[in-house]
Amino acid sequence: MVAPVVLVIAVIIGYPLVRGLYLSLTDATEANVARDIGMNHIPATYTFVGLDNYTAVLSDGVFWSRLGWTVVWTVACVGITFALGLTLANLLNRKMKGRTFYRLALILPWAIPAFISVFTWRLLYNEKHGLLNKLLQGGGIDAIPWLNDPTWAKLSVIVVNVWLGVPFMLVALLGGLQSIPGELYEAAEMDGANAWQRFRNITVPSLRSVSSTVILLSTIWTFNMFPVIFLLTRGGPGDATEILVTYAYRLSFVDSPRNFSSSAAWGVLILLMLSAVAVVYRRALRKQGEVW
Repeated sequence: MVAPVVLVIAVIIGYPLVRGLYLSLTDATEANVARDIGMNHIPATYTFVGLDNYTAVLSDGVFWSRLGWTVVWTVACVGITFALGLTLANLLNRKMKGRTFYRLALILPWAIPAFISVFTWRLLYNEKHGLLNKLLQGGGIDAIPWLNDPTWAKLSVIVVNVWLGVPFMLVALLGGLQSIPGELYEAAEMDGANAWQRFRNITVPSLRSVSSTVILLSTIWTFNMFPVIFLLTRGGPGDATEILVTYAYRLSFVDSPRNFSSSAAWGVLILLMLSAVAVVYRRALRKQGEVW
């Protein structure tokens, strides 16, 4: 019964993973891989170089600068997204008029394909004709170079990613809130607990399991959030907003000659870092009594 599962895992996950790991141990580039030119087939001539690619990547300042911004980008996006998602989930968990409409409106960004959302934001950020600068100029404020200044570009990509990520947090945390028995709040209210005490002593502990899962998933997604960075700024201006995964893509598909082995080494390092984060995070949760 498990054979189909094993086969699917081997084909979908195993082969690309093993292939990427193998390429990272070679000097494969666009110039020495197997290729067809007309009727002629040119065989591969790349060779095994061991850990040379990893040594080169880890001794290069480019890797550490990209890693620093990737960590800042991930922490900022996940932190803001979780805070907004938790706030909105608490608001929508209360009885209010039009609650269904608000819920549908807030998950709308989730229903729109990511590339359409990013292109829309790119239009909004346009320095000369974008809606945001039109509004600022209408208030007598100078136009902001949203995507042409390194600092503003970093803030801009974070805003877009938060906008895309809030619906996921909202839905997950709202489901967690609705699973908390109302009797707990009623009993606490009868004991004289105020709103903050009920939130701190009932809501937060009850949401710990859901929160830990969505934070870990959001961290992994944000760390590898290729569409937002590449479609909005292409890593620019300069290399200000480039994260690890977009730089690995650049090595393999943009720069010439394409460096497949170095790109694969970057990919393996990203996988190792995220695996380490997941293991450490899971152990920390187990120490707190969470089963995950």
